[in-house]
Amino acid sequence: MKQLIRMFSVVVLAVIALLIGVNYLNSSQSTSGNDTLTVFNWGDYIDEDLLTEFEEETGIRVIYETFDSNEAMLTKIEQGGTTYDIAVPSEYTIDKMIEQELLLELDHEQLPNMEHLNPDFMDLSFDPGNAYSIPYFWGTVGIVYNPSVTGDVDFTSWDDLWNEEFENEILLVDGAREIMGMALNSLGYSLNTKDQTELAAAQERLLTLSPNIKAIVGDEMKMLIGNNEAPIGVSWSGEAADMMFENEELDYAIPEEGSNLWFDNMVIPKTADNIDVAHQFINFMLEPEHAAQNAEYVGYSTPNQSGFELLPAEIAEDERFYPDEEITDRLEVYDNLGQEMLSYYNELFLEFKIELR
Repeated sequence: MKQLIRMFSVVVLAVIALLIGVNYLNSSQSTSGNDTLTVFNWGDYIDEDLLTEFEEETGIRVIYETFDSNEAMLTKIEQGGTTYDIAVPSEYTIDKMIEQELLLELDHEQLPNMEHLNPDFMDLSFDPGNAYSIPYFWGTVGIVYNPSVTGDVDFTSWDDLWNEEFENEILLVDGAREIMGMALNSLGYSLNTKDQTELAAAQERLLTLSPNIKAIVGDEMKMLIGNNEAPIGVSWSGEAADMMFENEELDYAIPEEGSNLWFDNMVIPKTADNIDVAHQFINFMLEPEHAAQNAEYVGYSTPNQSGFELLPAEIAEDERFYPDEEITDRLEVYDNLGQEMLSYYNELFLEFKIELR
């Protein structure tokens, strides 16, 4: 009987120890969570020295994860498997996330550095009053090219891509909105059209470009054009800036028919663990010195007016990446087309890609 009592006592003590351990672990994890910030951003889209500086300044550890498309980012946040305190979606995705109630409203009182932002990039249609998002970077879609190969063609028009001299020499970025939008603009249509006749015409327009298309690619465009393996690419302005940094022969143009003016903004997902710390990080990134440092590193255009004024003249005065109003007035921001119409754009683009094979 004594042996049975002893065995029972050992089991009880083991259970008590286990419960204490689990309680301690949960407490430890909770405390750890309060000392970390999880950021979900595009790849190669921040100067990591700034992350280190934020950690040193605040004592908060930054966990940094990346995504390669708005759709991938949105799916992961919808699933809720990982808790993100900061995400950096594009404008039409922000509109969709607000619709789906996936974002927290921001406390502007915790963001005094908003005063440094250019008013032209605030209070836009996808987030009136910037209730849910704060501008991070902006840019355009255009054409990067090598004048030593393309000669006198300066790509002031989308039509220049259809020049028969450029057979098998053009790379296209792998994005339905970008490439369908390019074709729509070349026909004088809005890149936000929902008119199926116009969209069919855009797809047909793309098919006539097929002989000139070398490939539809992702990040490898930077390497291919930078290494002179293709002389022409349709891409985003910041990617073009990276290529031009590596290869000084390259140039970049925004066609006169119009193109996309895009914005990536910082948001706080509804499932965020550390809301106050997230505000602290956004405010840190809005410091003019930090905004300027980040813009120099990444290559995209900063919406931070005070930070812009700290940039070297060769960057701030480059109208290819900081175009004047005459150009920006011809550009369009992507609308949230709704899932059905977005799927239709993707379907038309996929059919075009299959035809290329």
